Amino acid sequence: MKKTILLFLFIFPLYILTAQVIKGHVVNDSGSFISGVNIYIDGTKTGTVSKEDGSFSLNLSSGSLGNVIFQKDDYETFASAISEVMNKNLKVVLAKTNTIEEIRLVPYTSEAYRNYINYFLETFIGRDRENVRIKNQKSLKFSYDKKNKFLRVKAPNTLIIENKNLGYEIQYNLINYSSDFNAHQVNYTGTSFFKETKNSDKTKLNRMNAYDGSSLHFFRSIYQNTISEEKFIVNHVVKMPNPKYPTEEELKQLDDFRQIAQSSAVVKIPENINDISQRKSSQKPYSLAIVKTMIPDSEYVMRKDGNVLFSFKDMLQVNYQKYFYEIKGKEFIKSKYPVTLSTFLYSEGEVFEVSKEGNISNPDLLINEGDFSKSKIENMLPLDYQPGD
Repeated sequence: MKKTILLFLFIFPLYILTAQVIKGHVVNDSGSFISGVNIYIDGTKTGTVSKEDGSFSLNLSSGSLGNVIFQKDDYETFASAISEVMNKNLKVVLAKTNTIEEIRLVPYTSEAYRNYINYFLETFIGRDRENVRIKNQKSLKFSYDKKNKFLRVKAPNTLIIENKNLGYEIQYNLINYSSDFNAHQVNYTGTSFFKETKNSDKTKLNRMNAYDGSSLHFFRSIYQNTISEEKFIVNHVVKMPNPKYPTEEELKQLDDFRQIAQSSAVVKIPENINDISQRKSSQKPYSLAIVKTMIPDSEYVMRKDGNVLFSFKDMLQVNYQKYFYEIKGKEFIKSKYPVTLSTFLYSEGEVFEVSKEGNISNPDLLINEGDFSKSKIENMLPLDYQPGD
């Protein structure tokens, strides 16, 4: 059964605009006020909660970009661009979540949870299970399609994530999580609101190390036009077919053999089939070639009417020499020896708007492989973080 989501936003003009503010009331689809709705700027520490009469007011700095989120468990989450609702009196109507579970060919099961919870935590949260944890982890639901080797995870309730290393509690609204084991791809999207729980020299050090060389650092450098000063090196890269990867005909041979083997219990694997299988698992369909090094930002950044746009041909390689910070006495100093970070970016020709905070529009359309993709929730900072905070 297809679930219909009803979200309404009624906007009434304010005739006196005195500040950058988002304000109004939240009601349900019968017109009753809803209290306790979390209203926040996605990925930041800026937020509020609706009062008993459904009213809310959220002050913002000038030029803020991104999305404002209206979220409460058991209601459909609503998101709107800040520019669409700034300085307007809003009436936000949230519809109740359909509590009837959709009929699926691949159900959510406790077995799938047990088998893949550790994999999910590593690819979503990261490796430090002791200091970074989901407090309501057992609310997660898992579905695994054995035939297609495809994992889905959903969170009926807002995830409460405690990060002791960075000193934050994150309210994470997981919209989608999927892992395609055949393609070796993990994708997840969600909205997040940060609350600072601790601010010590240790958390400051960890935040500085999480920020330095990150995608947040890179896109802020793009917005501020300081790519060279921040020591990012960007190269132009093209994809080339990998001659060692199996051809379409060979992949069909492999698939045909597997089907025959499953139905006839064949044990001995022919040499050519074994070779195809090994090349498929060890090789990528394409290889990468750097065609131009240290390209100027004019080849991937356009500045127009106060907007900063990020777009490029083929692929980009972003390299960075990272010196981890250390505490000596009361000072934060960089270590002597750097670690080289490298990331490949590709987007199939999409154009992204970059905000001053280091956020980009439609981030799920920018695919990255390498060190940017290794940064999980355990290293995620709020968009309003500033080095030294």
